[in-house]
Amino acid sequence: MKVLIVNVLYPPHRIGGAEKSVSLLAEALVRAGDEVIVATLDDIATPAVERKNGVTVHRLPMDNAYWPYDPDAPAQPRLKRLQWHARNRWNRAAARRIGALLDTVRPDVVHCNVITGFSPAIWREIKRRGIPLVQTLRDYGVMCTRSALFKNGANCTTRCLECRVLTAPGQRESASVDQLVSNSDYVIRRHHAEGYFPGVPARRIFNIVPLDEQPRDTPAPGAPFVFGFIGRIEAEKGIDVVLEATTRITRADWRLRIAGVGVAEYVADLKARYPDPRIEWIGFAQAGDFYRAIDTVLIASVWPEPLPRTLIEALSYGLSAICAEAGGIPEIADLAAHSITYQPTDVDALAAAMDTALADASAWRTGGLRDPAALGWFAEDRIVTENRAAYADAIAAVAAR
Repeated sequence: MKVLIVNVLYPPHRIGGAEKSVSLLAEALVRAGDEVIVATLDDIATPAVERKNGVTVHRLPMDNAYWPYDPDAPAQPRLKRLQWHARNRWNRAAARRIGALLDTVRPDVVHCNVITGFSPAIWREIKRRGIPLVQTLRDYGVMCTRSALFKNGANCTTRCLECRVLTAPGQRESASVDQLVSNSDYVIRRHHAEGYFPGVPARRIFNIVPLDEQPRDTPAPGAPFVFGFIGRIEAEKGIDVVLEATTRITRADWRLRIAGVGVAEYVADLKARYPDPRIEWIGFAQAGDFYRAIDTVLIASVWPEPLPRTLIEALSYGLSAICAEAGGIPEIADLAAHSITYQPTDVDALAAAMDTALADASAWRTGGLRDPAALGWFAEDRIVTENRAAYADAIAAVAAR
């Protein structure tokens, strides 16, 4: 099968888990015998093509006012950001580029993922050619200009006027998708509740997480219990909730290791407000090294995160987990042998959960999965089979029309 995968970014560019998940799937499909082409955006003036681990990657210029994925770039003025989103409402230039690529590649199926930067206009180009279309939702970008349903430090219980206006064309066009996929049932329900993808068959397919149960470092006798937070240092990830909770823990025998980077001014402010020497700021860290050096992972997202791969990875390293009840996180939190969930902004509940772990430290240090066989839910062969089934159903739906 010839599969064209579309995603806004592709390694080495990475701002989150979507790029890693897409690349793992693309390479797994190649190993399974499929021909895989990726269309992605880059900060370039002219298109470029490369081969990466068996995948043909077409890097296309972003047809918009600026490149928004430079972490070191200063914030754009509001008017320019609005201009960017207005064009992303229905980006004809990006659609023409995808149309030309479709005519050259002639795929059996197109698998769209995060289409921010391309815009929903590419759906019309795909369907105009009668090509089966699968859409995997990895964030909320088709109905939220911030992609997170999170604004001014709080979750969006209703969509603002700006989002409703700027995403209206995508809402109308979403009915043309043949198969809808997400790694979280919550994400599918949230889109359906807003009138997106009406009548489109939907299913949950987890991401590939290459893992086996991994050994961890044995703590020295009498060593303090170590909580760990790994991810981007930003309000959406709940880091301020975590830090405030440390001020309310009743026990003293703990440490907190924080791995990740964020806006320098924001990180500096957090360090100044929470100077406790038991808090260690690591910066960027290799995930495996980080997991081996902690006892319990904190999955503290405030925004409705679809499904953090950090939780799956942490459980494979034998960790226990304390998780916010946000987005799709509860769908797998109970896989842990020892876990507690709490409301995302409830600082006292998080502090109480951390106290619970400290009170039974020996048990919480021997965490991991209730059933090790659950790791198979994220195995490459299973995820390839499930995505191929979605492709086959999309192809059958088009053939039946």
